[in-house]
Amino acid sequence: MAKQKFYVVWDGAEDGVYTSWEACQQAVSGYSGAKYKAFKTEAEAEEAFEMGYERYKEQGAGSKEQENTQQSSCPSPLAPCSAINDSIAVDAACSGNPGKMEYRGVYLRTGKEIFHYGPVWGTNNIGEFLAIVHGLALLKQKGLHQMPIYSDSVNAQLWVRRKKCKTTLERNEKTEGLFQLIERAEKWLKENTYQNPIIKWPTEEWGEIPADFGRK
Repeated sequence: MAKQKFYVVWDGAEDGVYTSWEACQQAVSGYSGAKYKAFKTEAEAEEAFEMGYERYKEQGAGSKEQENTQQSSCPSPLAPCSAINDSIAVDAACSGNPGKMEYRGVYLRTGKEIFHYGPVWGTNNIGEFLAIVHGLALLKQKGLHQMPIYSDSVNAQLWVRRKKCKTTLERNEKTEGLFQLIERAEKWLKENTYQNPIIKWPTEEWGEIPADFGRK
């Protein structure tokens, strides 16, 4: 599980230091000119808030400050301008390990959820794997062969490359439906090719991935 992060909003619906991505997202989503950044500790976040945005804008702080001239490079208040506009961000959440798992994908430019699955009994790694494959299949179906997929899971990306979900979850009556879904995903990977880049979301620099469920 990722460590808790703290989020500074210098310019948003309500400025301040937030302890969850969900709260930060509410403060900046749809706010023109929003300025924000994630930090590892509350002390760093408090100091950054006092020092102001200008000191941190070169370190990956998100901004829509020049929205009219940077529409092509600034996707939304949910990600820094260095992120790719037309892309899908995917993530999974699991209450326990194993536990109730769900995953989803969002369109990065708007933050709109475009698919969601669960909750079902499973693990976070399985959800991350299935989310990427779901995204790949959806993009291929729509003919969007170059659109990237962002994921913050190294394991899931490795499993996708190997076309195999290497889970140790027990297959039983409770998990049978999920394992059938895993087999369909593996089959899709073996029978299909794709050109969509799968890119590691740099959480340390950009904060939580926009598809995050905000439960860390």
